[in-house]
Amino acid sequence: MTEGFEVPGATATVLLPAVVVRVTALANRLGVPHTEVFDVQRLSAACGVPEPVVRALLGGRPAGEPDLQARFLQRLDLLRRTRLKPNGRRYTQQEIADGAGMSRQQAGALINGDRRPTMEHCDAIQRFFRVHAGFLTAEDSEALVGALQRSEQELLQQLADREREAAAAAADDPLERLLQDHGVRGIAWRAAQLPTDQHRDKVAEWLDMLLESVKRPES
Repeated sequence: MTEGFEVPGATATVLLPAVVVRVTALANRLGVPHTEVFDVQRLSAACGVPEPVVRALLGGRPAGEPDLQARFLQRLDLLRRTRLKPNGRRYTQQEIADGAGMSRQQAGALINGDRRPTMEHCDAIQRFFRVHAGFLTAEDSEALVGALQRSEQELLQQLADREREAAAAAADDPLERLLQDHGVRGIAWRAAQLPTDQHRDKVAEWLDMLLESVKRPES
C-alpha cells in the first residue's frame, strides 16, 4: 500500500501554494512540462478530488468541502471507475465485499449511500483498492497536497538520478569534470545576461583559457 501524507485540512490549505511553487521549480529544472505535472485528470485520479475542484484549488479559488458521507461516495465512485480489474471491468459489489472482508449487504449499503462508513470500512476498502491511507476521507485540499507531494518526490528522484549520471560522466571525462567543478555552464549562462559585449568578451576569454587547460582524450 502506498504511504499517505498526513496533513490536517487547515494546514493543507496553507501548504498548497508552497507545494505548487516547489513542484513548479522542479519541473522547470528538469524540463518537465507544467501540463504534465499539473494534469488535472491525473491529479484527480491520484487523490480522488473531482477535476473541477482540483482546477479551482490549483487556481487558488475556494471550492467548498463536502461532508464525510458525500466525500466517501465521491471517492469510492472514482475508485470503481479508475481502479479496474485486469480485464478492464469494474469490480462488483461482491468482489469488493470479499476483498474488504465484509458482507455483500454491507458493501452494497456503503456503495449506495444507505450506510455511513466507519474508519474500519474505509481502511478495508482502501487496502482492497491499494490506495494510500486517507484516500476516502481526507479533505480535498489535504488530498491534493498529498498527491502533489508524491509528484514532488518523483521529481526529486529524477533530479537525483540525473545528477548521479552527470557525476559518473564527469569522473570519466576530464573536460566534463572541469565543467562540473567550475560551474562553467552556469557561468556561461550568467555571462549571456551581461549588459555589454565588452563584459561578455572578458568572460569568454577566461572560459577559453580554462577550457584550453584540459583536452578530451582522443577517441
